[in-house]
Amino acid sequence: MALFFAMCLDAWLGEPRWLWSQVAHPAVMMGRAVGWLDQRFNTRDSRLEGLIAFAALVIGAGLLGWALALLPGRWIDLLIGAVLLAQKSLVEHVKAVQEGLRSSLDDGRRAVAMIVSRDTGQMDESDVARSAIESAAENFSDGVIAPAFWFLIGGLPALLIYKITNTADSMIGYRTPRHEKFGWAAARFDDLLNWIPARVTAVIIGLACPGARLAPVRRDAKLHRSPNAGWPEAAMAYGLQIALSGPRRYGGVMTDYAFVNADGKRDLGADDIAAAIRVLWISWGMALTLVVAIGLVGRVVMTVFSLW
Repeated sequence: MALFFAMCLDAWLGEPRWLWSQVAHPAVMMGRAVGWLDQRFNTRDSRLEGLIAFAALVIGAGLLGWALALLPGRWIDLLIGAVLLAQKSLVEHVKAVQEGLRSSLDDGRRAVAMIVSRDTGQMDESDVARSAIESAAENFSDGVIAPAFWFLIGGLPALLIYKITNTADSMIGYRTPRHEKFGWAAARFDDLLNWIPARVTAVIIGLACPGARLAPVRRDAKLHRSPNAGWPEAAMAYGLQIALSGPRRYGGVMTDYAFVNADGKRDLGADDIAAAIRVLWISWGMALTLVVAIGLVGRVVMTVFSLW
C-alpha cells in the first residue's frame, strides 16, 4: 500500500518550496547526471556512445532503487514515491496558466511558457488554453500514471529506472543535430516504458469524461507525432469535446500538425483549462481507487495461497 500513501502525500503536499530550496530535488539530480554524460560522451552524436551512456544511467538508477529498497521499513518507498509523482505540481502549473489567462493574454503566455517547449510569443487565447490542456493530459500520463504503474510493477528500482529514462528523453531525446543519434536509445526506451501507461491513462480519462469513446480516441491517437502522447490527449479532447494538437510554432517555424478531435470546439479559454483540471482530479481519484483494488486483490490472492 506504499503507492496509495505516496499518491495521497503527493496530492496533499506536492513539492514544497521550502524543502527543495534547501536540497536538490531528485529530478534535478537526475538531470545533472544526464547533462554530465551528454557533455562528457556526446562528442560526435554516436548511437553507440548514447546507448552506453544511457545504459549506465539505467543500471545506476536500478541499483540505487534496489539499495534503497533494502532499508528497513516502508517509509523510504512512500517518501520517494511521493517525491517522484507529480499530481499536485502538475495541477498547480496548469492552474497558473488558467489564472494568468484570466488576468491577461501576456500573463497566460508567460505561464504556459513554463510548461511547453513551443513558441508562445504569438499565441492567442485559444493557443494558450490548448497548450495547457495538452500538457495536462500528456503529463498526467508521464508524471502520475506511468511512475505509479512502474512503482506498482517493480518497486523503487522500476520507478527510478522510469524517471531517469523520462528525464533523459526530455533532455536528449529530441531529433536535433546534437542528439539525433546520441539520444536515440533514451527516446526509444521512453516510448517503450510509456506504451502501456499512456493507454491506461486514456482509459482512465475516458471514464472520468462520459463524452469520451474508445474508438475515436484510438483513431485520433494515431494522428499524434508521438506513439504515446496522442492517447491521453485524444481522451481529453473527446472528453471535453474540444480540438487539441493542431499547428504550432517551434523555433520560429510553423509546423502543421493534425488536430485531434478536429470537429471539437477550437475557441478555448480559461474555463476549458478549469474543466481539464477537474478531469485531472477525477482521473487521479479513479487511479487511486484502482491502486486500492489491486492491493486488495493481491492480499486476497496471497491469503489463498498461504492457506494452501
